[in-house]
Formats: sequence, C-alpha cells, structure tokens
Amino acid sequence: MVRYISERQLSIEEFKTPFQAKLSAENRWVKLSQVVPWDEFASAYVSMMNTSQGRPGISPRIVLGALIIKHKEKLDDRGVILAIQENIYMQYFIGLKEFTIDPVFDPSLFVQIRKRVG
Repeated sequence: MVRYISERQLSIEEFKTPFQAKLSAENRWVKLSQVVPWDEFASAYVSMMNTSQGRPGISPRIVLGALIIKHKEKLDDRGVILAIQENIYMQYFIGLKEFTIDPVFDPSLFVQIRKRVG
C-alpha cells in the first residue's frame, strides 16, 4: 500500500542538520531537487501499486530519488543506500526533512522496485 502526499521541496534553510552549517544552494543535489518533477514521477510510480492493501510502503520521493542517485552515480544497490546514508545533500534530495544516520531502506528493496518500474 502506498499513499503519496505531494510535498513542496523544502527550502535549504528548513532542512535540519546536526551541524552548525547550512546547506549550500550551489550544491548539485540541491539544484537538481528543484527541477525534478517529483509529483509527476510519484504519480506514475504510485499508479503501478495497490494503494488500498498491504503495509505502508516507502515514500515514492525516497524511492525515486534513490533511483536517480543510483543511476547518476553508477552505484550498486548497497552502494546507493550507503551513499545516501553518508551524504547530507543526497538526503535533502530524496526529500528527508533532516539528516539521519539510518539507511533509508534495505538495499534488497531495489529488486522489487526494478520489477515495478521495468
């Protein structure tokens, strides 16, 4: 079951970091986050899924952002999850509201994602 609620892209000032510094507006992930048509991608992704049964799924923004990072950086499944876990800008890009040291999802989920999106 997946439910997608459109959320505007956070401003870089709203993203919470455990550090004193703020995110740079010049970072490539910040810039890319502002031009990706997230709602269109999420709508297409959600249309492939059952939204009324099953346990709640991972946010389409996180899944789609991880796929974009995976392909732009040419990473394997584990590598993309580790990269996101280590990179505050990638976490901002996939729509998280604050930095976390936890993985966004298990790398094995990419198998199911690939089956869904073809």
